Amino acid sequence: MTTQRTPLPGVGTQYDIATRAGRHISVVAHQDGRRFIGFFNPEDPDACQATVPLDPDEAASLADLLEPAEGPRLGTGDLDLDLVTERIPLTKQSPYRGRPLGDTRARTLTGASIVAVLRRTGPIPSPGPDFRLEAGDALVTVGTREGVDELTRIISGT
Repeated sequence: MTTQRTPLPGVGTQYDIATRAGRHISVVAHQDGRRFIGFFNPEDPDACQATVPLDPDEAASLADLLEPAEGPRLGTGDLDLDLVTERIPLTKQSPYRGRPLGDTRARTLTGASIVAVLRRTGPIPSPGPDFRLEAGDALVTVGTREGVDELTRIISGT
């Protein structure tokens, strides 16, 4: 497999991937977070057969699906930590929209931690308990599968 990176001034970056099977795929990463995936004809690698536009959330979901299920283990030796990291969207229906992060009581109720908030204006690492949540935020969480699932239910209000 080969990968080529091409800067697109004023637009973003194009990544061209040629698979071992000879297929050609391109991803155009726009500066505003949008992504376009292009699929090319194996008979003519310059002829684009189809493109799929993805908004930032769709691109993140696709990246999560493409990521190998067995990531690197944390720690060394016999230490086996069964932790997951997920993004939890904060929708307009969330009871925590417009409220401080501390109101979620995430770690107390679930054992999961909110380690960052992704906002349109940029990421906020290690937000404090007074940080106000907004609809459209994505909460980056770390915890056990059960803890993160419970935190997802709490944030969504279900």
